Amino acid sequence: MSPLKQKIIEKIKSEGPINFEIFMEMALYHPELGYYTKDSTKIGRAGDFYTSPHLHSMFGAMVGRQMEEMWTIIGRPEIFQIVEMGAGMGYLAKDMLEYLKGARGKGQEAKGIFEHIQYTIVELNPTIKAKQQELLSEFKDKVNWVSSINELEPVAGCFLSNELLDAFPVRLIEAPNSPNGELKEIYVSIDGDSLVEIKMSCSNDVKEYFKEFGIELPKGYKTEVNLKIKDWLKEINAKLSEGFILTIDYGYPAQDYYSEDRNRGTLLCYYQHQINENPYQNIGEQDLTAHVNFSSLKKWGDELCLKTIGFCPQGTYLVSLGIDEMIKELYGDSPDVFDVAKIKGLILPQGMGESHKVMIQYKGKDEPGLRGFSFRNQMKYL
Repeated sequence: MSPLKQKIIEKIKSEGPINFEIFMEMALYHPELGYYTKDSTKIGRAGDFYTSPHLHSMFGAMVGRQMEEMWTIIGRPEIFQIVEMGAGMGYLAKDMLEYLKGARGKGQEAKGIFEHIQYTIVELNPTIKAKQQELLSEFKDKVNWVSSINELEPVAGCFLSNELLDAFPVRLIEAPNSPNGELKEIYVSIDGDSLVEIKMSCSNDVKEYFKEFGIELPKGYKTEVNLKIKDWLKEINAKLSEGFILTIDYGYPAQDYYSEDRNRGTLLCYYQHQINENPYQNIGEQDLTAHVNFSSLKKWGDELCLKTIGFCPQGTYLVSLGIDEMIKELYGDSPDVFDVAKIKGLILPQGMGESHKVMIQYKGKDEPGLRGFSFRNQMKYL
């Protein structure tokens, strides 16, 4: 039995059954033993999953272009702060900073924003932090690290995350099979040395969540609820004096998330690039994820006076932002066929172009328009 599974069993023996959110929190973030906190965590092709920055450096360059536009909108401040949460191995930061420094192609010059950037990475894992520092050694004067958002001074700039919210611990919920039954929440209990699921009464905060978004679950429907997003937005709002929150992740608006054809939920486990649906195996060794309800991100942001100014698929966003211009800028009129194939993976529906969504929220005066949403802004679906 793994040490982490033993600790979970001991907790249940001591405190009784735990909700799935607590189990997932321990599986992913238990100090030293959790998937994201242990020394041996690997992200990318050598690990359990890879993200857009692993697919092609063009992704970081495009995010850099977005930072330029944001910097201009808030008046080109002397210090433009970029705070990246869940930075993985640091490839997004590296690709973005290289592009803005003008180090990506022949004859490239530094962008005006570059000398004004202060880049902060929020990272819990000391081993991953060390790898990030090695990768970003060229930019040691630009980049600093904190272990929590709460360590930050007031930020004027952008809070950035790519595939972060899908790793927030979630509650598991099941609708009754009978018309008069009540909503149940999945708890984790023990049977000898095995972890087993049991159904218990649903907590009030989960019941309020479904009322808030006008969701009625069909009979026997199983799904997830991510309440951690609300606290995360509150933390960011407390630190953001002016600027943006750029969130890139896979997910849906509420009505799509809880549609009838998604009746088994979205929770998945990733172990050595293989997908499974059993969170109780390989505990601490596999990633657990659930899609993001982007309607919750908008609604809870609105309540904090964070204005949602854009939402659309990643492919549409990158095309609208000018990825064709970027290809020409970095590769000229004859880009390498291999590069083009990889870049297509960022924008085409069969790649990450449709599954991943982009949302940008804003705190400041007026309600600025952003080029990335000029083709297809889907906020009306949130």
